[in-house]
This record gives sequence, structure tokens and C-alpha cells, in this order.
Amino acid sequence: MDFQTYYDLHRLFADYAIAVDSGNWDLWPDFFTDDCSYRLQPRENHERGFPLATLSFESKGMLRDRVYGIKETLFHDPYYQRHVISAPVVRKEEGQRIHCEANYAVFRTKLSQESTVFNVGRYIDVVERTAEGMKFASKLVVYDSEMIPNSIIYPI
Repeated sequence: MDFQTYYDLHRLFADYAIAVDSGNWDLWPDFFTDDCSYRLQPRENHERGFPLATLSFESKGMLRDRVYGIKETLFHDPYYQRHVISAPVVRKEEGQRIHCEANYAVFRTKLSQESTVFNVGRYIDVVERTAEGMKFASKLVVYDSEMIPNSIIYPI
């Protein structure tokens, strides 16, 4: 992999974190291809090969529906989140697709409360080179803890 490709991949992860931490949820689906997959799954299920996921979306349209839900229909205590994402590790390249992984930690701050560790784990991603730049074709978010506080509203 050449430097520019790795830089573009690294920038995709950095821009993703900035977007989902900004609270501008309309930005989130644009990081994905039209026929993408986004799944949030506990580590135990992933390691055992169980398909059950906490969240599972199978297209950019489904991501947009989630954004609508976040903004218009889901009732929840608002909070801020902050992602810290490691540099992506490339596992394999296949044509226009890059298979990679990165560790992440998400901190959550509710209004008038301390910041806490909200969710940690790893991303197992397939990134596709497109005419618009790099996009996630598949993002599997494998979180380490079996317990999640309340519910997960915002993208991880």
C-alpha cells in the first residue's frame, strides 16, 4: 500500500470520528457506500460466530432512517460523545477494497455530569475506493462489554 492510500484511509477514520462527535447526524451516512452494512455486535457473539447484533443496518437508506430516528422520534437524555480511534491496521487489499481494523474508545458526557467511558472495542471494516473517495462498504463494531448503559442512540 502506498503512502497516499494509507493517508486517505487514516483520514477516513479521523473524519468519521469528527462527524459522529459533532452531533450533525446527517453527515454519518455519507461515510458509507449505498449498499453498505453497519452492525454493532457484542464481542461474545462475534467470537462465538453468533449473528445476533445490537444494531444492524444493511444500506445507506437504513442509516438515513436511523438519523431520522435520532433527530425526530427517539426520546433520550442528550449527551456528547468523543471517539478516540487507533490507526487502522490493513489486513488485506482486494482490488478496490481494503480490509482493516482499528480499536476505538467512546467517552460520553451527559449535561452537568462527568465524562465516562461509554463503549470500547474494535472496528472490523471493509473500505471501498470510490469516485467520491474512500467509503465504508462494511463496518462491524465489536464492543468488548456485554453490558451497555441504557441504550445506544448515536453511531459508534
